[in-house]
Amino acid sequence: MDTDVNNKATADERRQARRYDLSLPMVMNFAAGPEAVQRNGQTRDISTRGLYFVTRDELAPGTEFQLSLTLPAGDVFIRARGRVIRVERENGTNGPSVGVAATMESYDIVRADAAAV
Repeated sequence: MDTDVNNKATADERRQARRYDLSLPMVMNFAAGPEAVQRNGQTRDISTRGLYFVTRDELAPGTEFQLSLTLPAGDVFIRARGRVIRVERENGTNGPSVGVAATMESYDIVRADAAAV
């Protein structure tokens, strides 16, 4: 039996939350030494416990970050705090990028009109 198939099945069984294929632009903030840095990324999939996103910036496993992304309706967005679990270098159609698997340690779903208050 193919070990890649077995590994994928095992990874799927370990997931405790359903993942949704969802490509959304995101903005993340994290510490880079003594400075706070803001970077852009694009989600590939997301669940209530984690997400996978692509960025051009190298992130180390264990890096804590905050993110914000707007849901397709446009008037609702997610603010979350997460931690990088795994990093994969990718070669996409727009050049090299970094794929990041991360947990979401906490999140808030906020309506845009409530955020302005």
